[in-house]
Amino acid sequence: MKKTKTFFNRTLWGFILLMALAGLLVSSCGKKASLPGTQTPQVTVIRVEPKDTPVSAEFVAQTQSSHQVEIRSRVDGFLDKREYVEGSFVKAGQVMFRMDAKPFQAQVEAAEGALSQQRARHNTAKADLARVKPLAKKNALSQKDLDDATGKEEEAAASVQTAKADVDQARINLGYTTIATPVSGLSSYSRVQEGSYINMQNSLLTYVSQIDPMWVCFSMSEDDMLKMRGQVKSGKIRLPKNTEYEVEITLADGSSFPNKGRITFADAEFNQETGTFLLRATIPNPDNALRPGQFVRAHILGAVRPGAILVPQRAVQEGAKGHFVWIVGKDNKAENRPIEVGDWQGNSWVVNEGLHSGDLVVVDGGQTLAPDKTVVIKATITDDSPAPPVALPKPDSKKPEAVNSPGQNGRS
Repeated sequence: MKKTKTFFNRTLWGFILLMALAGLLVSSCGKKASLPGTQTPQVTVIRVEPKDTPVSAEFVAQTQSSHQVEIRSRVDGFLDKREYVEGSFVKAGQVMFRMDAKPFQAQVEAAEGALSQQRARHNTAKADLARVKPLAKKNALSQKDLDDATGKEEEAAASVQTAKADVDQARINLGYTTIATPVSGLSSYSRVQEGSYINMQNSLLTYVSQIDPMWVCFSMSEDDMLKMRGQVKSGKIRLPKNTEYEVEITLADGSSFPNKGRITFADAEFNQETGTFLLRATIPNPDNALRPGQFVRAHILGAVRPGAILVPQRAVQEGAKGHFVWIVGKDNKAENRPIEVGDWQGNSWVVNEGLHSGDLVVVDGGQTLAPDKTVVIKATITDDSPAPPVALPKPDSKKPEAVNSPGQNGRS
């Protein structure tokens, strides 16, 4: 009897365990049937609102001294001394070099001696003429004697003028032995060492570059120029008043230069070799942070794109027929909307066609959508901050060739 009871208990517990396992299997199958594949997609959207958007054009540019002067020797002779520290800032009128002045001082003294000699001859000729004139009036001397005396006096006077010019030239040459800079700026290294003989072949001694203000030179292609004119004509872009563009620059490390400038020069014609149009901006550089020859990126500001529609770049997808976005339409149904994109900058596209004010564009979660599929809007992006500048057509990213702008170089 006891064995029968024990067998019954084991059978009962086995049946209970079997039913529990069956329940677990059923529960597991039920959970598997409700995996996320059938859940309603959740998306983040942005409401499209047209607004006036600043337009910027970015160009590869190069800094250039606004007044670079060649410091040259104007006379031949030996370089006696360098008076400046190479690479230092020099002020206008500061002496930079001195040449051996002794030969030039001797030339001045010789010219002054010749001038004194000619003046003595002139005085004698004037005295002779003064004696001849009254005698000629009394017919004591012939007219020829008067003419000869007059000619000698005029010849002596001309010789005095020539001697004066020689003295002036000698003094000028003596002054050229002291070489000063005509502008304030940064000095370069000395091309000629002390004690060297200077002549026409090695007359270049150094450079002085004025760096406040600084020039920023860049080129705009003919295609970009024509495209911009077409957008202005069609009303897609509105230019600033009196075309007073503002220019800001970005340095090589990505930082922005604190001072902004203006475009102050535009070349009269296109470069036939490169097909580009030279532009130049003038940037204040009071702290001498910019140096000539730096490559920077110039941003041209001032134009506006009226009523522009911008959407985040991640909201735009590209298919076989072009770009498109997902729209949340009536009854929260997903709609595939083809669009025509324009320029971009930062994280935004400019949409030329396809979107309208008030459209809800899917920003996140659009990868799994299908037409007429019901979606749940989990968040709506609001953009209360100023719109980022929209870039004009991207220029060629190649570094521009060095350009000698008009009025850059001078001589001293």
